[in-house]
Amino acid sequence: MEELTIESLDGQARGIAHRAGKTVFVEGALPGERVTVAALRSGARHDVARIEQLRRASPQRVEPRCASFGVCGGCIMQHLEPAAQVAVKQRMLEDAFARVALKPRRILAPLHGLAWGYRHRARLKVRVLPGAGPVIIGFHRRNSSYIADIQACHVLPARVAGLLAPLRALVAGMSAPDRIPQIEVAVGDAAIALVLRHLTPLLGRDLDRLREFGRRHAIVWWLQAGGPQTAVPLNQKDADALAYGLPEFGLRIAYRPTDFTQVNPLVNRALVSRAVALLDAQPGDRVADLFCGLGNFTLPLATRARAVVGIEASAALIERARKAAAAHGLDGRVRFEARNLFELDAQGLRSMGRYDRMLMDPPREGARAVADALARLDPWERPARIVYVSCNPLTLARDAAILVHKGRYRLGGAGVINMFMHTAHVESIAVFDHGGPGGGEGADNRMPRGIA
Repeated sequence: MEELTIESLDGQARGIAHRAGKTVFVEGALPGERVTVAALRSGARHDVARIEQLRRASPQRVEPRCASFGVCGGCIMQHLEPAAQVAVKQRMLEDAFARVALKPRRILAPLHGLAWGYRHRARLKVRVLPGAGPVIIGFHRRNSSYIADIQACHVLPARVAGLLAPLRALVAGMSAPDRIPQIEVAVGDAAIALVLRHLTPLLGRDLDRLREFGRRHAIVWWLQAGGPQTAVPLNQKDADALAYGLPEFGLRIAYRPTDFTQVNPLVNRALVSRAVALLDAQPGDRVADLFCGLGNFTLPLATRARAVVGIEASAALIERARKAAAAHGLDGRVRFEARNLFELDAQGLRSMGRYDRMLMDPPREGARAVADALARLDPWERPARIVYVSCNPLTLARDAAILVHKGRYRLGGAGVINMFMHTAHVESIAVFDHGGPGGGEGADNRMPRGIA
């Protein structure tokens, strides 16, 4: 039986090996391990396999805590020691930059938090087996649309994980349990909200069951009959129950359970602090925050800079950000604007005015239009520093190549944020500097003190 040596991990946390000129992706294997494999799929350029026998284990291999490991598609790196997970993600980020001929001048120290109980946002999938069978609640199986029935989840807060069994009983007793496909979880600083997605109208007795469940387990219910914008609280008094704090900046940001917020509140606090420090906005600066959402970065920046504008496509998020700014007395220093940044061009960027500093936190698609627009501005029009928060190293690297190779910025530093422990998801942050007309190698690339 042929043995393979695992060289590295891919973006799906599969081990990578080579044989006979082909790449082999081995599920569950770790770098440095010697394994024999059984083929799962064979292609012209690569094969996919699973471990048949582990001949030499990595010293960084650990016993997964979750009984559903290998079945559930969520925490696919639980078999790797947490510090090694961070190192793997840093390598993924650096490899993405290397593919576009970039290398950060400085590697920023990684940000990470709790290994367990960190996940304050989740979508629990619900399915009733045919023939009035049992209710299954969990996450998608790995590489499958089927649902893994999760009895315990260690990355959810203990109070939420403890609701899995009661939720099965609740759904089973509803009038149409097969028409409930999902329960979304949102954990705030002082409240837990569950969003019940229902495809048919709920009956009065269903609402009574939900109210009793909420009282017994100290949670608030939201009901979602259609898209996320249709979600409404079961009890109107719970409409403002959810909020998260950024204590360094004296902020409390309210949100709806279907709004985008980071899943890991402790790491988010560290990320906001890192981003604000890296941007190094001065009291007289004008700052732009692109893809600003609820103002996660905009409002902290408004406590530091003279003027901040937050730009976001969602009018609903913009309205909630405005209310948060007013509640904190920041509305005189910050304004928000609804704009589709995926269609931005140089003229549109120029019409926004000149900004000394810019932060952007785009979705997985990245910010190519913004990067192209920045590269087309005259050097004196460009912000001197850009901080880019990313949830996809490939689109970050693509946009960085535009900023550096076309826009004459310098990639001053980059590092990973382990927002999603035990998953292969790579969150990262990068800082770019522009020195004016000379740009590029002549740029002032000094980093703020205390930023590793």
